[in-house]
Amino acid sequence: MRKINILALVLSMALTSCTVIAPVTASRAEIGDLRGVSETTVFFGIELNKNYGVKEAATNGKIKSAIATVDEKVTNYVLFQKKQLIVTAK
Repeated sequence: MRKINILALVLSMALTSCTVIAPVTASRAEIGDLRGVSETTVFFGIELNKNYGVKEAATNGKIKSAIATVDEKVTNYVLFQKKQLIVTAK
């Protein structure tokens, strides 16, 4: 019974996460319907997607005009992080 409790504790810790969305920057460009996202996973400080950034997010969202806002969404797990850079434009 004790092994099951320890296993349940370890499993719940591994699946626990905390998500924070924070603004990175904004410009005077008008906010519209276009939205692009760049994603990466971080293990011990090493980003696995070397193209992670505003340029990749703009390309993914087919944004060719001025970018209005940049937000970063970070989800922390016990052993790794997932990051999303979200850009918006008109």
